This record gives sequence, C-alpha cells and structure tokens, in this order.
Amino acid sequence: MDQLPPTQKGRHHEMRGRGLREFAGLRRDDQRLDPFELAKYAGLLVPTFDEIKGLSAETRDQLLNLAKDKWSGGAASIRLPNGKKLVILNPTHAATRHKATLMEEISHVFLGHKPSRLAIEGRDKHGNAIARDYNADIEEEAYATGAAALVPYGGLKRFVESGKTVAEIARHYNVSRPLVEYRIRISRLWDTYKEKLFQSES
Repeated sequence: MDQLPPTQKGRHHEMRGRGLREFAGLRRDDQRLDPFELAKYAGLLVPTFDEIKGLSAETRDQLLNLAKDKWSGGAASIRLPNGKKLVILNPTHAATRHKATLMEEISHVFLGHKPSRLAIEGRDKHGNAIARDYNADIEEEAYATGAAALVPYGGLKRFVESGKTVAEIARHYNVSRPLVEYRIRISRLWDTYKEKLFQSES
C-alpha cells in the first residue's frame, strides 16, 4: 500500500490512472505518458487548431484572443462518421497544459462517463458558466485520474523524498508545474515536500 496515496479518494484515482498507464504499455512509475498516443486508442481525434476549417474570423478571434483564458479544451458529444470523437485543445496554452486537458478527456472515455451537454444554466462561485448536466464529481474524477496517470504516486513520492523541486519533477514527466503541485497536495505529500526543500536550502 506504500505505493498508493493515503486517502480513499486518492487510491481510487491512482488505481484508475495506473490502469491507463498499463494500457499505454508503461511498466515503471517514472516513465512519461504521452496522452496523444493514448488518445488514438480512446477513439479521439485531436487535430491542431489550424486544421479546423470553417471558423469565422470573429469566432477565431473570440477563441484565440478575447476568451482564450476561458477554455482549455473539449470533446464533441457527437461522434464523427468514422466513429471517432473530436477533441479541440486551446492553442494559446502551453503543450504541458494540453497534456492535462487531453488526459482529462481520455479519462472520461475510459471511465465511461456520459458526455456533458453545453446548455448554460448558471454560474459557479468563480463566475464561470455551468452547463446543464455538469457533474462536478465526474469532472473531478476525470481530471484526478488523468493527473494520476501523468504523475503517478510512486514516482512522485520518491522524487519528493529525494528533495526534487516541483520544476524538476515537472520537467521529468514533461507536465506543468501546477499539475505537479496539485498531485503533491492531493497525495498528501506537501509537508514532506516543504521539509525536504527546507533541508536542501539549509
């Protein structure tokens, strides 16, 4: 159980993330996971934004400039004629953030989640639009599972205990620093991280 997080929810997400890593052919918890390769097996088509034709200049301006910080990506609820599901990633975001966004969409598929509809019914406490059928528990499960697949607990714990910084761990797994911080906190490793960091600075 040492290679699993201490909380029940953490273990739930870790086991599912581990399943995704095994499906991708990874055997060690220090190996990088490539969500773009895994997306093919999830039946997801992930084109570059420039490959998407037919958007008006106004729509492109809205997505790439005016509202670029309001969305990270999303999957179409209706499948393409070839059976694949289209996923669009925000091209203004860093490639490391794309990985977390895509892993969330992959997790939705592998966890068998029903797609959310886009009809807006209100706003959350941060002022963001909430779609009808939005299920916070499902969204949390998908994000947390994807994050666990990208930065597995066993490898993370060893790196933290060896005094590696968030930036170093992020570079190792080729993910964003906020994702690594999230994994450290959710895995209850933050106190250990701060202690090791303090020791290395002393």
